[in-house]
Amino acid sequence: MSVQKVALVTGAATGIGRASAVALAAAGFTIAANYRSKKNETLALLKELDGDGHQAFCADVANAQDAARLVDEVLGVYQRLDVLVNAAGQFTPQDVKSEDFAAWQSAWQYSLELNLLAPLNLAFLAAKPMIKQGAGKIINITSRGAFRGEPTAPAYGASKSGLNSATQSLALALGGHGICVYAIAPGWTETPAASPRIRNQGWDDVAAQSPLGRIGRPSEIGHLVAFLAGNETEYLTGAIIDANGASYLRN
Repeated sequence: MSVQKVALVTGAATGIGRASAVALAAAGFTIAANYRSKKNETLALLKELDGDGHQAFCADVANAQDAARLVDEVLGVYQRLDVLVNAAGQFTPQDVKSEDFAAWQSAWQYSLELNLLAPLNLAFLAAKPMIKQGAGKIINITSRGAFRGEPTAPAYGASKSGLNSATQSLALALGGHGICVYAIAPGWTETPAASPRIRNQGWDDVAAQSPLGRIGRPSEIGHLVAFLAGNETEYLTGAIIDANGASYLRN
C-alpha cells in the first residue's frame, strides 16, 4: 500500500506558493496550505487542487511560536511530513540615502525574520519527523537578488543570500538522514506582490532583462518545485537553481 505524501507550503495563498501547491497536488501530494491573512484565497485554492485531503493552516511563520504550532498542527492532522516548501517572503523597499534610522532597523528586522529565520525555523521543525521517516525534501524559495545585490532593498537581498548559504549547510547536515535541501532563486516573476513593482519599472523594460523577452510565470517555479519534490532528484541536494530566464547569470 503506497503512502500518501504530505507537502507543507508556506505563503500558499498567492504567487509562487500557490503555484507550488497546485503543481505538488497535481503530482499526487496532499497539501497543507499555510497562510497568514489571506484565508479566502487559500480556501479557494483548496477547491482547485487535484486530489483530496488538502487543508488550510493559518500561521504567521515569521513568529517562531506560530511556526512551531503550524508544524505541530500539520503533524497532528497527517502524522507525517514529506516536503516543506518555504515560499512565504516579502520584498521590503529601503533607501539608504534618505530613510530614517528607525525605518531602516525595522526593515532589516522584518526581512530577516520572514525571509531567513522563518524558513530556517521551519526547516529545523520539519527535519524532526523527516529524520524519523528516513526521508524528506526541503525547498527554499530565494532570489536572484541574493547574487546581484538589491540597492533598493538590501535587507531582502541579504536575507535571501543567507538562505542560499543555509540551504547548502542544511543539505550537508541532513543528507545522511535521507533529507534533501534545495534552493530556487527566481528572477522577476509575475506574482501579485511583484506586479506593482514591475509596472513601476515598466513591463517592457523588465521583460527585456531576459533574452526570452518576457517575465517569469509562477507556474514555472511551481513545476520546478514539484520536480525537486519528486523522485530521482536526490543528487541535486544542496543545489541553488537559477530560474530567472538568463536575466542574471553567475560565474
